[in-house]
Amino acid sequence: MYRVKQLDTSVDLGGFSQWLKGQGVPHRISVEGAFQVLWLENPDHAEPVLEALDRFLAEPEVRQAVEQHNRSPVFVAGRWQPSPGHAPLVIGIIVLGVLMAWVTGLGSNQLTTSLMIIDPRAYDWGSMSERLSALSATLASGQIWRLFTPDFLHFSWTHIIFNAVMLWFLGSQVEWFDGRGRLVVIFIITSLVSNGLQYLVTGPLFGGLSGVVYGILGYCWLSQRTVPRFQFPPALVTFAVVWMVIGFTPLPELLGLGSMANEAHLGGFVGGLALAAFLPVSRKRRA
Repeated sequence: MYRVKQLDTSVDLGGFSQWLKGQGVPHRISVEGAFQVLWLENPDHAEPVLEALDRFLAEPEVRQAVEQHNRSPVFVAGRWQPSPGHAPLVIGIIVLGVLMAWVTGLGSNQLTTSLMIIDPRAYDWGSMSERLSALSATLASGQIWRLFTPDFLHFSWTHIIFNAVMLWFLGSQVEWFDGRGRLVVIFIITSLVSNGLQYLVTGPLFGGLSGVVYGILGYCWLSQRTVPRFQFPPALVTFAVVWMVIGFTPLPELLGLGSMANEAHLGGFVGGLALAAFLPVSRKRRA
């Protein structure tokens, strides 16, 4: 192990150590005379851990957030393990997504077009001006739901399962810590941005909750830097961003994965970052 920090034994690191365990950071704390030493297994963790420790020691609100995290009933042995009752809205979104995947035959029957942002059979949408005109006519006819229903279109079970897992893992944390209202706002804004951008760039033949998932990930990552409360490995953000970049290359199609809704991913992620930057986070959250 690598020695990264030495502190006086009067400093209580118990809560911080428990939080590190929940973050999946292998470490130990030893006592050497009048001092205690923090050791890390992976030297790559040193910089973010030391930054978090400095904030833990200097900012009372951060210590309070860590203590709430450690006492929370949705954390078992430091791991985020909620039940459906902790995030009923997320469960409802997932159930609706699975149900619509089944009802539409994974986008293979006529009901599919009623969930697209416009009906591709009723309008020309080959150019940007035609897409704008088609969307304007669709909304003017009262079909406002089409701005959101592409979220519930999935074209493979792998797609819906992956989105459901990610939505449960991240969305349940947002619903629990920041509240159902905040999750609704994130869902609405990231849906509008991701679906709108994807439609304007490629047309109406797309679907999935991936844009919302990317939006929630962006929100969690940036908001977490201000008020620590969410639990997810930092590598998840790196993987998601790298995967999004890869999606803009021919590689997914060469691998037989088909085309990806890259603009939806990008729009959702940027929308989530914007919400994290502009929406205040309450210091009083559920423990």
